[in-house]
Amino acid sequence: MSRREEVTDEQWQVLQPLFPEIAPREDRRGRPPTDTRAVLNGVLWILRTGAPWHDMPSRFPPYQTCHRRFQEWVRAGVFRQILEALAEDLRSRGKLDLSECFVDATFVAAKKGALQWAPPSGAKVRSSWRWQTAMVFQSRFTRRLLVRMKSPLSKILSPNATLLLNLKG
Repeated sequence: MSRREEVTDEQWQVLQPLFPEIAPREDRRGRPPTDTRAVLNGVLWILRTGAPWHDMPSRFPPYQTCHRRFQEWVRAGVFRQILEALAEDLRSRGKLDLSECFVDATFVAAKKGALQWAPPSGAKVRSSWRWQTAMVFQSRFTRRLLVRMKSPLSKILSPNATLLLNLKG
């Protein structure tokens, strides 16, 4: 019986070919490999809840196994393939339009017991959403991504260009 938040049979049929085969040890020692679908459900639970690995419920395989396999999948590019396959599926069905992309962050200082919003002090300006958003676009990784995507922003955000933001307004 599958829980609502776990991978369904239909979803698993799409995802299963993207995962590498786990061959049992040649010397037949140790435990048999843990079911990949159960490990994926454990990893998705962690990613969904943001809980520490050691707080994983007992209905999933041991957290050490889930964590190790997650690291292996990330290194092997499995998660990237999954995201690309899902994005392509959405795009082909007309549910995803990448002609426009947005980065959003929100920062509102809430004073304990205060009824009204108070603007952040000058010391907190660098942690404001405008500053954080500017830092995303100043990142060399973002520039590389924009160049790879052939985005017009790649010309605006060249390494020698500066992004001007009104951090006070």
